[in-house]
Amino acid sequence: MVKKHNLSGSSQPPADPLSAGVKVIESCLKGLPAKPGVYRMINAEGGVLYVGKAKSLKNRVAGYAKPERQSVRIRRMIAQTASMEFVTTGAEAEALLLEADLIKSLKPRYNILLRDDKSFPSILVTGGHPFTRIVKHRGLRSAEGDYFGPFACAGAVNETLGVLQRAFLLRTCSDAVLAGRTRPCLLYQIKRCSAPCVDRIGCDEYAGLVNEARAFLRGESNKIQRQLAARMQAAGEAMEFEKAALYRDRIRALAGIQAHRDIDVAAIGEADVIAAHQEGGQTCVQVFFFRAGRNYGNKAYFPGHAEDHGVEQVLEAFISQFYDGARLPRQIMVSHRLPARALMAEALSVRAGRRVTVSRPARGNKRKLVEHALANARETLGRRLGESASQRRLLDGLAEAFGLEAAPGRIEVYDNSHISGAKAVGAMIVAGPEGLLKKAYRKFTIRSDSAPGDDYAMMGEVLTRRFARALKEDPDRSLGQWPDLVLVDGGGGHLNVALQAFADLGINDIAVAAIAKGRDRNAGCERVFLPGGKQPLVLNARDPVLYFLQRLRDEAHRFAVGAHRAKRLKGLSRSALDEIPGIGPKRKKALLHHFGSVDAVIRAGCADLEAVEGISREIANKIHDWVGGRS
Repeated sequence: MVKKHNLSGSSQPPADPLSAGVKVIESCLKGLPAKPGVYRMINAEGGVLYVGKAKSLKNRVAGYAKPERQSVRIRRMIAQTASMEFVTTGAEAEALLLEADLIKSLKPRYNILLRDDKSFPSILVTGGHPFTRIVKHRGLRSAEGDYFGPFACAGAVNETLGVLQRAFLLRTCSDAVLAGRTRPCLLYQIKRCSAPCVDRIGCDEYAGLVNEARAFLRGESNKIQRQLAARMQAAGEAMEFEKAALYRDRIRALAGIQAHRDIDVAAIGEADVIAAHQEGGQTCVQVFFFRAGRNYGNKAYFPGHAEDHGVEQVLEAFISQFYDGARLPRQIMVSHRLPARALMAEALSVRAGRRVTVSRPARGNKRKLVEHALANARETLGRRLGESASQRRLLDGLAEAFGLEAAPGRIEVYDNSHISGAKAVGAMIVAGPEGLLKKAYRKFTIRSDSAPGDDYAMMGEVLTRRFARALKEDPDRSLGQWPDLVLVDGGGGHLNVALQAFADLGINDIAVAAIAKGRDRNAGCERVFLPGGKQPLVLNARDPVLYFLQRLRDEAHRFAVGAHRAKRLKGLSRSALDEIPGIGPKRKKALLHHFGSVDAVIRAGCADLEAVEGISREIANKIHDWVGGRS
């Protein structure tokens, strides 16, 4: 039932728009039922300002008649209200679903809005043909076959399809192409298709591959791997080495798609993990998709909302809109307590036609998954804020805080990463008015071994090499590659090393500073060391400039650690299994049979390693610690 209320006013504009809006709302209260429903607040031009739901329409709307209890933003909305419309529903859960539908279609100015509502891609194992296809699918699920997903993006689907082609050799071509071929295509030559088009494989054998692919996508990966390992062993013993090599390649492909680190997601089943982080007046929501015990990717969203909307409120509004028309999982795990969690679960269950749980895990692997998603949301929002349009204001604020003559056009930040001096790497990141300039990032392999673990000497070497080359290649500074400000990660000692390096090179016109965490390495109490300063500069905890400096320092650390880890793993991969204590020929053989290669063993997490026959939890932890280590 739809009931529309309007207030017909005079042709003269009201002297007090807020009072006029209150009168509109008060007139609507007459005869308004105390039932669940949805209300719309509409301006004089007929545009929808706000869509809300209520357990009791009368009680909820009555609150707007008392603007003194509302925020400035809500008072502004009331002042613009010229009419209201109402729809009653049978239950509050129905009102929540209707509210989400209306918000997505009308996009009211004062609602929290999900800006990206594109459908998610899936993998379709087709039906209705003796030789089944495996393809990417997006949109309505009207075609015959089995659907697996959703995946976070097309890239995640394409990567998975490539692995599945190598593992199960299923065709991807259309029925017309299949019927018209007279010889195998290139995919057969590179071992990504079994060529059913020219009868290189029979219907029964191909159906077996299809069944294996379906079982794998349902989460039965360990079973499939054991079967393939047994077949590879049997083929090798029968001297059928080409056949054994084919099984080996399929095992490698499977190991590549299912590898994961640290967190065992095999028992999670079908779930979405949704985490939100709010900072600087913006919110980032990260959604991770888990299906059949595997991570199907993640995607970041930045809902539009007012500054006074809390993270719990934004997260709840996001979820109600996100699942409109999307395939709902059986469980949703969130990072914050939702104000109406039970109602949300009830509404989503109605939409899915089955039970959907919404929970905030407190412990175990589920909690680790939520924390992982939350960390991603925090990092993604940090990068977005660092690259936003406010960059110029931040640079101006930085110049003021550091006493610079002008805002820096190019900032270079330096950090080192090593383990007791081993595989030491220096890193440089660059930022400017347009944000982070990732194409200008550089890595430096530390050459000097005179003082292993000497962070000061490493920093001096990196700066000396960087600017000695700059003096040689761009002595008149015409190429725009010289920084206006150099930041080093560290304290007063690192600052002195940087100043000495510049003095040795005869450079005296570049601003230099060092940023260090506070006592006990507290990331909220950073100290900035400037030349000539007896005491470090301590910025206000709420100062955007401090946040900007933290983002730069953290990005440099991330880049340095990543470069160090890649260098370390490259050295380990050559003979990692031979060097691990307690791993003899039998266990090494079992690991290679299960994963297909040494690289796949290195990428595996503890839970994956435990699945190998003869590998206990203790041995799995030993392998993981040996090849992974900590940066």
